[in-house]
Amino acid sequence: MNAEHKQLESNNGSVHYWISRNHNPNTKCILFTHGVTANHTMFEKQVAYFEKNYTVITWDVPLHGLSRPYQNFSYENTAKELKSIIDKENIKKVILVGMSMGGYPSQEFAYHYPEHVDRMIMIDTTPFGLMYYSKSDLWWLKQVAPLGKMFTDNLLRKSMAKSVSKTDYSYKKMMEMLAPLSKTEIIEQMDIAYGNFALENKNVQFDFPVLLLLGDHDTTGKIKKYNEAWVKATGYPLHIIKHAAHFSNGDNPEQVNLEIERFLYDNYLF
Repeated sequence: MNAEHKQLESNNGSVHYWISRNHNPNTKCILFTHGVTANHTMFEKQVAYFEKNYTVITWDVPLHGLSRPYQNFSYENTAKELKSIIDKENIKKVILVGMSMGGYPSQEFAYHYPEHVDRMIMIDTTPFGLMYYSKSDLWWLKQVAPLGKMFTDNLLRKSMAKSVSKTDYSYKKMMEMLAPLSKTEIIEQMDIAYGNFALENKNVQFDFPVLLLLGDHDTTGKIKKYNEAWVKATGYPLHIIKHAAHFSNGDNPEQVNLEIERFLYDNYLF
């Protein structure tokens, strides 16, 4: 990877990002946003594939990776940080790719700054929209962190990595991303990420193309049902990633990369 590491200072903390810039003036920019307790390296298989033909940005979401500590976390603030990144890089439009929790900063950015979004790919994530979630669904989201406290440090890490992966690569990558975090930080990230989703969820409507990707073995929560409801409500295409669990872009990067590439290519033909 030929990414340049940069950082932004905001009132809430330092935000770190990596950019592989393609100097062709007509090149599109893909912006990848990782899941909870992960970091920008979650997309190393995608960066290596797409940086040849696109400008690629990855980042450590506030409270994650090198973007710690960070005060006043909210998805609205993550959207503002993303806007600062593209402004700094003089990028007018981005292709948003969000994985799991990474779908929330992506949708929040698209809600506030639709004029800066070319299209969006959502990987193993769930929709913004009040109609999708019952009171019981939102209550369970708030129980993720308390349940995590019941595990020993080692068991928490191993169970998290195992639950999201189907391949050795994804398991090891998840363990690697968890390694710099204390158990307290892991639980804090989950608590804030899911708690804020319950608080900031809203009805949205996007007028650009959206693609949904979902691992065929993704058994995280009710994610499969949420995606089915998302398709029914919006008509977005949902493509199933074979031999993949929740971390599908790690389990089957070949298919995920081809799905993204085909989605971009097909839509640019017309």
